[in-house]
Amino acid sequence: MQGIRRRVVYLTLYEALAIALSSSGLAVLFGIHVTEAGSMAVTASVIAVLWNLAYNAGFEAWERRRTTKGRSLALRVGHAVGFEFGLTLALVPLFALMLGISLVEAFVLDLGMIVFFLFYTFLFNLGFDRVFGLPLSAREIRTEACEAGGSPLARAG
Repeated sequence: MQGIRRRVVYLTLYEALAIALSSSGLAVLFGIHVTEAGSMAVTASVIAVLWNLAYNAGFEAWERRRTTKGRSLALRVGHAVGFEFGLTLALVPLFALMLGISLVEAFVLDLGMIVFFLFYTFLFNLGFDRVFGLPLSAREIRTEACEAGGSPLARAG
């Protein structure tokens, strides 16, 4: 599975499982009904998806204007930190309001969710790639021309 279909399936499965896990965790952690926790998880998911679209569109627009091309480790770390910072600014007040807790408590909750999603995303990607295979961009291309010392850009037919 490749292209837009892969992205839609990935996003749908990723968010559905994230909502289910987050809802359960929030319900247990805060002693709230799973429907209330589910409402929070869905809201946070929608915010995260919209922020992801906006942030990456802005990042890529900035990136196109740069004279230095490529993505260094420092740039990738900066990208990730910037994304999480913006998401934290959106989610902390939401968590505080929905759960009736302080901003500090909501920030601690958000930090816990960042750690959870770090591991969740790693494991989800690993499982998704095992079930659906790697995208073409990550597959090793081996052709007779490459093996014989030909162009590494040669494609198998």
